[in-house]
Amino acid sequence: MQEKNSGIGEKERIVEIEVERLREFRGHPFKVKPDDQMNMLMESIKKYGILNPLIVRPIPDGAYEIISGNRRRYAAQKLGYRKVPVIIRVLKDEEAVISMVDSNMHREVISPSEKAFACRMKYDAIKRKNGFSSNGQDDYQYKGRKSIEIMGEEMGESPKQVQRYLRIADLVPEILEMLDDGKIGFTPAYEASFLTEEEQKNLIQAMAYTQSSPSLSQAQRMKKLSRDGELDLQEMKKILGEVKKGEVNRVTFKNEQLHRFFPKEYSAERMKERILDILKLWQAQQLGNTQSEN
Repeated sequence: MQEKNSGIGEKERIVEIEVERLREFRGHPFKVKPDDQMNMLMESIKKYGILNPLIVRPIPDGAYEIISGNRRRYAAQKLGYRKVPVIIRVLKDEEAVISMVDSNMHREVISPSEKAFACRMKYDAIKRKNGFSSNGQDDYQYKGRKSIEIMGEEMGESPKQVQRYLRIADLVPEILEMLDDGKIGFTPAYEASFLTEEEQKNLIQAMAYTQSSPSLSQAQRMKKLSRDGELDLQEMKKILGEVKKGEVNRVTFKNEQLHRFFPKEYSAERMKERILDILKLWQAQQLGNTQSEN
């Protein structure tokens, strides 16, 4: 499936530009991966061509920065395209960031980390565009309304959820990767974002040691201990080592136990999905055997 663009203005036209003159947007938060979705996109382009032109803006040295269409550019390169159709728009830096984020938020699959960094980029761009210089997450009024409220409406999220995504961007890369892979829940990760960088790295060690991820209540306790200056690695191990409610008879596997049955590129979440598929098939077979016996 190809990405949709944000529409063609009355005075805009589609032109073809050499692929080598296109540049990825600086700090682009949305990853371009050779996954199943990319394979589908390449098949679509192979059959029908690039139906939706890329949106670009001119930058120095005769090059163009991609506002929307990094995945299409990647697919076109892989298929041997020398030129691709584009719409050229002259945009200031802040306008370009906002347009880039908005045009990519409709993707079918967006990881939590991608959404977090996209929110942060858009929030900071809106702030600069409207002459605000305050740092951090202190919200400001724009046209009588809070910017986070406006962003929430545009994203289809509540203002509180937008605030969570802004905060999630403060996590260290290793925990963000765990969040994307489903190894830690979103709300516990949000609470963990209030820990210092050193404490977050200790949390990674504690999770590896206990082979467990924090529940929401455990993450909240760690946050409080951190605020009181009483959180260290041993305390984290102690908290994560507790048996969570409803998990007395939990069955667990270490990643290395599972990886030998799956391709190396499989994430934890993908392995989980395949295991559930296999169990469903096994369940259906067992049901069929029972019915044949009866």
